[in-house]
Amino acid sequence: MTLRNADPRQMAALVAVVETGTFAAAADRLGFTQSAVSQQIRQLERAADVALFDRQRGPRPAELTTAGRMVLELARGVLARIDRMDEQLELLQRGLAGRLVVGTFQSASAELLPNMLARMRADTPDVDVQLFETDDLDELVDNVLTDETDLAFTVDVADDPRLTIEVLAHDPFVVLAPLGAVPGPTVRADDLRGKPLVGQPGVETVQRMVDERLQQAGIVADYAFRFRNNAAVQTMVRTGMGWAVMPSLAVDHDDHDIGIHHLEPPLPPRAIQLIRKRGRTLPPAVDRFRAIAADVAHELLAR
Repeated sequence: MTLRNADPRQMAALVAVVETGTFAAAADRLGFTQSAVSQQIRQLERAADVALFDRQRGPRPAELTTAGRMVLELARGVLARIDRMDEQLELLQRGLAGRLVVGTFQSASAELLPNMLARMRADTPDVDVQLFETDDLDELVDNVLTDETDLAFTVDVADDPRLTIEVLAHDPFVVLAPLGAVPGPTVRADDLRGKPLVGQPGVETVQRMVDERLQQAGIVADYAFRFRNNAAVQTMVRTGMGWAVMPSLAVDHDDHDIGIHHLEPPLPPRAIQLIRKRGRTLPPAVDRFRAIAADVAHELLAR
């Protein structure tokens, strides 16, 4: 026999008998009949293959054997762990606990996530959010499909029957120019012709988006400098080394030493998305994360 065959109800009966002193009192505590409690103890003894009590005649309380004291300690530990698991499951079901693994890309990490994670921490401090960052959109999608991540922020991912795609907001493209180089709030597309531009390497996803949109607008881009980091691109513009076309979300709008301008006519904005694997059951905390993501994206891009 083995205690693996024991039932938590049998362990609860053992603890109740010891704490109340008699089988009858234990039955009252547990809401069972005295015979039912006696049966639970006998089943536990069969599982352990030892006697747990020295049963006395008359009103004297049953006394634990040496083996009974060992099993009692084990039973209390098991029941305490079950209680903790019940508490954790309740928090999980209410979306207040659990772990989320989220894929993200550079500008989402820099702008969306600090605000989102602060709200998640305030609302659901026991939810553990882990991040995986890459600017390779294909990798972000693959990680969701292979369950490496629960969710991922993506951009302009096409409809896919394997995915549930939620559009959080549309991110417009803006022009960065040295401060004072443009007199008004807008830049015409023709103003970019012949200007030295600062951008990212051509293989980067966001740069391909910029180049495709400029090409569709009839603008041949002339890049003087390329950097992978969004902040480095903005710094080069600030020092007068060129202009840049960037998604609004990738720009530090608190930089007052640079001109940030709308493009006229505008380039088609990129769709900021949150994707998850279709049909996969995710922790309830996902619903809170999605709601916060939508609010933060709307607030940031509404500026």
